[in-house]
Amino acid sequence: MKISINRQYFIEQLNHCLKAISPRTTLPILNGIKIEVKEDHMLLTGSDSEISIEITIPTEIDNEEILEIHETGTVVLSGRFFVDIIKKLSGNFVELETNDAFQTKISASQSEFNLSGNDPDQYPLLPEVNDEESIILPSTVLKNIINQTNFAVSLSETRPVLTGVNWQFQDSGIQFTATDSHRLALRKLEGDQFGMDSMHAIIPGKSLTELNKIINDSDNEVEIHFSQNQVLFSYGNMRFISRLLEGNYPDTSRLFPENYETKVTVNNGEFYHAIDRVSLLAREGGNNVIRMSVENGGVALSSNSPEVGTVHEDINTGKVEGEDLKISFNSKYMMDALKAINDDEVVIEFFGTMRPFTLKAAESDEVVQLILPIRTY
Repeated sequence: MKISINRQYFIEQLNHCLKAISPRTTLPILNGIKIEVKEDHMLLTGSDSEISIEITIPTEIDNEEILEIHETGTVVLSGRFFVDIIKKLSGNFVELETNDAFQTKISASQSEFNLSGNDPDQYPLLPEVNDEESIILPSTVLKNIINQTNFAVSLSETRPVLTGVNWQFQDSGIQFTATDSHRLALRKLEGDQFGMDSMHAIIPGKSLTELNKIINDSDNEVEIHFSQNQVLFSYGNMRFISRLLEGNYPDTSRLFPENYETKVTVNNGEFYHAIDRVSLLAREGGNNVIRMSVENGGVALSSNSPEVGTVHEDINTGKVEGEDLKISFNSKYMMDALKAINDDEVVIEFFGTMRPFTLKAAESDEVVQLILPIRTY
């Protein structure tokens, strides 16, 4: 193998590839990046067996030469070490050359490194994902969906299915659900073009976090293909493959009661900053608990820390309906929920002091956030 490649472009693609490499892998060769040079393009592959990323680098982009191929070949090079070398080199182009023993010479400007490579035949094959079940989403929509749900997945492995986001397909669209048993995030995407036969796929939260770092907030399309235990996201020159979580996701529909006892409409930004201020003492106390009281048409927040003091703030509300109420909740959960709602006006519906309450935009129920209260009263 012998090539010359634009160094800055190469660094960008290698950084994407690194997102699939875990230092905790049990297979040493998966610490490496597989570089495969063909007649007219180069393939970069990174994998930790849970996530795999494959990137195609063409010889030209917009009539500008990116890659010059002198000899084809394949090698696996130590991922993070190799990327660090490429980053620290100077010059616009870097040259790679390997011999039959997979020794790789890396040269640019006045510098030359020699790295020991590994036999690419030892590198596992990427999972096959068929194209039978597939949808297309603009990348900006996919980023929104991830941002509005993924924060609520469980970080505990005791119930593995809860560490992922459940994609529930129906004829009329898709419902995305994430929960850690203390809160729940629901996002609906309606439209016949997203409809499929009734099926579900649980995508690991870690996979969606890494995917979110790669895709841009744009109208570029992401093709999503599902097979029995894998999902493939095709985006530009990248193929991102993740395993799916096995198991039955809990039925969360029963968590949403129909008739509220108390309903409060607030300004999203103002309420968020009020929570942030009041939570200063809650965080100091180590429990993040804020108390909210709805009395005589007014809403107030309070918190206290025995060592530091107390805080009380009255809230400007658009509308208050129903019964008076006192309730306590985790301030971080409330702030995460408010951030996930892209609307100025937020409606909070309470169904009793010890029952979950919901947040959604005043004009839409496309995004619904549900939080369990904390018993303090």
